[in-house]
Amino acid sequence: MADFSGGCMCGAVTWVYSGPITRSLVCHCEDCQKATSSPFTAFIGLEPDKVWWTGNPNHYQSSPGTYRGFCQTCGTRLYFRSDQWSGEIHLHAATLDDPTVYEPSPQVVMRSKVKWLHDLENIPQHQGFEAPSKRET
Repeated sequence: MADFSGGCMCGAVTWVYSGPITRSLVCHCEDCQKATSSPFTAFIGLEPDKVWWTGNPNHYQSSPGTYRGFCQTCGTRLYFRSDQWSGEIHLHAATLDDPTVYEPSPQVVMRSKVKWLHDLENIPQHQGFEAPSKRET
C-alpha cells in the first residue's frame, strides 16, 4: 500500500493517494513528448478511485478516450488517463511531493526515444545555470 501526495507548481491543484501502485514507467512516445514538451515522461500508475483531488484539474482530450490533465492556473501537467486502461490513472511522477517514492520500471515506446538521451553522461554538467558558451562550428 502506498500513501503519498503531489500537486502542481502553484499549489492550486493537489492530490493524495492511498492504494497500490499499478505501474511505474518512463514513456518515450511522441504524444507524451508533445504533451509535456519533454523528451520523455515519467508516470506512476494508480487506481483512479483512490486519488483525492483538491482544486479543479482541467483536461485536454488528446485523442478519442484519452485525456491529459493539467492545472488551469499554472499549466503543470498532472495526469494521463485513457479508456484503454480504465482501471488506472497515470500521474506525472514529477508532481510527487516526495520524488524518492518513484522507481520506474520499464521504459516504453523506445522507437521514439530521442537520440541524444543515450549520451547525457558525456554532456558537460553544472550545478546551476552557466553562461552560454559559443559553439564551435
